[in-house]
Amino acid sequence: MDNDAYGHINNVTYYSYFDTVANHYLIHEGGLDIHTGAVIGLVVESKCSYHAPLAYPERLRAGLRVDRLGNRSVTYGIAIFKEGEEQAAAEGHFVHVFVDRQTRKSVAMPYRLREALAKLLVTPPEQA
Repeated sequence: MDNDAYGHINNVTYYSYFDTVANHYLIHEGGLDIHTGAVIGLVVESKCSYHAPLAYPERLRAGLRVDRLGNRSVTYGIAIFKEGEEQAAAEGHFVHVFVDRQTRKSVAMPYRLREALAKLLVTPPEQA
């Protein structure tokens, strides 16, 4: 999964990066237990726009924000950068809906998780 036939990181790999960035934050800052917790997050929507190619072994960094925070769902804004660059090589969003692990019915996200996500919430300019 390093570089594709065209010599750059394949477009589908960016969705994996998005998932990794969000889940890392949820696990380490929000206390999400992906293995045995009663509540899990399922991705129900995603989008990515590509602006510049990246290739392995370039070092990357990611930016994560919360664009919308509901009681049962969150919309993330995520960007992937080549280390040292200010312009994102790719940016997009995805939506997690939190569900009961067993029933897969949507549930309110746990307090600690919601509090961690609230720290990343951005206010759109028209609401500032």
